[in-house]
Amino acid sequence: MSATTTAPPGRAGELLAALGDRAVLHGMYDDYGSSVYHHLATQGDHEVRELLGLIRQLPGPVLDLAAGSGRLTMPFLALDREVTALELSPSMLGLLTERLATGPAALRERCTVVQGDMSDFSLEQRFATVVLGTTSVSLLDEAGRPGLYRCVREHLAEGGRFLLSTVEMDAARSSDIEAELTVPTGAATYRMYEYWAPGDAARTVTVFPDGFDVTSEQVVHVCTTTIGVLSANQLEAELAGAGFAVRARHPLPMAGARHPSVLLEAEAAA
Repeated sequence: MSATTTAPPGRAGELLAALGDRAVLHGMYDDYGSSVYHHLATQGDHEVRELLGLIRQLPGPVLDLAAGSGRLTMPFLALDREVTALELSPSMLGLLTERLATGPAALRERCTVVQGDMSDFSLEQRFATVVLGTTSVSLLDEAGRPGLYRCVREHLAEGGRFLLSTVEMDAARSSDIEAELTVPTGAATYRMYEYWAPGDAARTVTVFPDGFDVTSEQVVHVCTTTIGVLSANQLEAELAGAGFAVRARHPLPMAGARHPSVLLEAEAAA
């Protein structure tokens, strides 16, 4: 198996082993994986409506952290707000730039695209709202999250809000889940596998193209990523230690078979 990252556990790992050298394993945010992630991210509007409802109550510019290819950036711009989209992956930023190029000029002019690390950034602006959606806080480890909280505090305007989402994993569900995912255009279908054993600090998500044959000679490109498991209680405690007060928890629609999601609304403590 050709690989650029560690092979995943569970059923996904078994399939990769069966494919052997015909499998090419990618990170979810490299040049190949970014395109797959972008296709999958366009499937639904999970948490978008809830975020827009809160942002409407907070006039002023928006900072979209870990913006990716613009899943949230584009709806935020549609609110007629100035939006700064910060993303570490050059591939993701390229996809976002392409999306902006096809939109109205007025929309492009309100968007500032920045390549940067959400755990260590410095911008010459403060924001009414800082958003870290799509449970992306789970991509940071214990060493990275304090830097995130510090940077957010430094960039929040007075009375501003920090909005971040997380997943509450359901220990009663199976530890090895398979799902079929089709992009809206119908141009591609994927098989997604998620492995998480109750008590594990992280879950592993692996995406295969649907319809591949383990007995053929065809090369199969597979994407994988490891995502930390952070409960809302743990995040709220970390935020309190970093000088934030959580004003509210907003329940979100289920994002998957065992993914009760929560949106935390926090502000800098007095």
